[in-house]
Amino acid sequence: MDVDRAGPIAIIAGNGSFPLELAESLSARGKSVFILGLRGFASRAIKSHQHVIVDMLDPQRILKSLREANASAVVLAGGVDRPGPLAALSIYSFLRHRAELKRIFAGGDDHLLRAVIGLFEEAGFPVLGVDEVAPEVLATEGQLGSVSCPASCMPDVAIGMEFLYTVGRFDIGQGVVVADGRIIAVEGPEGTDAMLMRIGELRKNRRIRLERDQPILVKASKPSQDRRADLPAIGPNTIRSGRKVGLAGIAVASGDVVLVEKANLLRAADEAGLFLVGVRKR
Repeated sequence: MDVDRAGPIAIIAGNGSFPLELAESLSARGKSVFILGLRGFASRAIKSHQHVIVDMLDPQRILKSLREANASAVVLAGGVDRPGPLAALSIYSFLRHRAELKRIFAGGDDHLLRAVIGLFEEAGFPVLGVDEVAPEVLATEGQLGSVSCPASCMPDVAIGMEFLYTVGRFDIGQGVVVADGRIIAVEGPEGTDAMLMRIGELRKNRRIRLERDQPILVKASKPSQDRRADLPAIGPNTIRSGRKVGLAGIAVASGDVVLVEKANLLRAADEAGLFLVGVRKR
């Protein structure tokens, strides 16, 4: 798709540093960028780019901003928490657009994201995936840091990838921790870092005993996942959390997982002695 046909690429910015990183990557390649920062989520750092702040429950304002910016396409970047019913009801736009919002908040996360994408595209704004506009932020195949993945860990990596492929069809998380040939934790709505903290508590309370001290985090997208939204990601915080709970390393599906703050991520992994490897997805 020719994203240069007219107007800037609009980034719908949730939390974290990735929306700004994406904007800077696009700008460095001569792409025009416009950021719609979601109130309560987007970093203040987006002010370094052309931007507006919008409420995530106000689709009318969001679409109006896209039209005023003459956006050529939309990219979703950064996380958001699903609002509860009380938060939704507290915003007047919920009453004006309850049909759309009911459709957005019904079902699981995959359903929600597809509904959001549908709203943009029905309004005439194509939604692009990060892999389409900035493929350089995705993991490549092979060793990514200076620490190599031991051959003894590869069977557990394969188990993790097979598990994610199997359970991903049921809209379950994009991460799993494998050790000694068994699954010891599965990522749910709490996210990767919280899952790793849970492992730390289990090990501390001796609920998990490992013959080899080599637990591995494996990350990959779901088989039917719409690649325009919510691709799995790891960043420096993942390394810090992994180090605390004794991970041996992290394996990610190549071309499938976003490396947030890549230079800092690789430096943190090297300093922590964790391997970081991209492997081909099933």
